[in-house]
Amino acid sequence: MARKVLHIPGKWHGGQPIPPATKTGPLVTSGGVMGMNPDTNEVPEDIAEQAKWAFEHVRRIMAAAGGTTDDIAHMNVFVKSRDARPIINEEWVAMFPDEESRPTRH
Repeated sequence: MARKVLHIPGKWHGGQPIPPATKTGPLVTSGGVMGMNPDTNEVPEDIAEQAKWAFEHVRRIMAAAGGTTDDIAHMNVFVKSRDARPIINEEWVAMFPDEESRPTRH
């Protein structure tokens, strides 16, 4: 099975030779998806803006893979502070509104 690099806007991984995501068969994997603004290649100070961009990058990765966020089975979400969880949860519920059809999350 051939691996395919999935390209989305922005300069990922500090210019290192690491793609933002790949697809091998039906499996899509990503590197560290962060809340970087792809127009500036900078991470905004505002955590809500970071969360908005991070979840938008997930949508773009899934679209580049030929899928949608409905195809996601599990996501890892890392934050510096627990105080960010309500903001992350707001984006999470917006992306996965059906509580009976949400992926697991760590």
